[in-house]
Amino acid sequence: MFFSIALDGPSGAGKSTLARALAASLSFIYMDTGALYRTVGYLAFLNHIPPTDAPAVTAALSSARVEIRFLDGSQHAFLNDTDVSDEIRLPEMSRYASLVSVIPEVRTLLLKPQRDFAASHNVIMDGRDIGTVVLPDATVKIFLTASPEERAARRFLELQQRGTPQPYESVLADILERDARDSTRAVAPLKKAPDAITVDTTGLTFEQSYQKLYTIIQQKLAPLQ
Repeated sequence: MFFSIALDGPSGAGKSTLARALAASLSFIYMDTGALYRTVGYLAFLNHIPPTDAPAVTAALSSARVEIRFLDGSQHAFLNDTDVSDEIRLPEMSRYASLVSVIPEVRTLLLKPQRDFAASHNVIMDGRDIGTVVLPDATVKIFLTASPEERAARRFLELQQRGTPQPYESVLADILERDARDSTRAVAPLKKAPDAITVDTTGLTFEQSYQKLYTIIQQKLAPLQ
């Protein structure tokens, strides 16, 4: 029997960082599903395709190969056998990922590999619709959130550390834009699963947020082990 943890929430909530740390502690595999959509977005970017052009994005994707591979315990995104893990983290790829992710054909294509992976591994996945669409029967579902201002401040520092700084006001505007777009899109919108536990990390340190999530997960898994 394999266990799955669905960690959903808005952009900048810290899902990826916390999911990686939790996976390491629990000896689970962390699968960053957002990397799949970023890779599709990067594919559109490379081919000069507007991310809102659904037919063109779908056509490009039909002849491309998008994969997630685990090398030395670390996840890498590959596009046609080329490692694009760094390229898909450029700030512009956040917008591309959000826009291509509303295309039904894109989501359909990426759904099966995510489910297949969870069926054969103890896995933690983070995204917008893991607990509602991708893994509706996940063992543990958590909806992670924080205020837009807090999330923007975290992303602002992250971009500085990566050497791709942006003004705080621009980062906040992007956060608010993504919240609105992700929550109102017709296909797999950002939404808390009815049986998910909400964790608001506004004002919490990383260590405090981690401990809160770890405790919840252990309490849920303990009776099943």
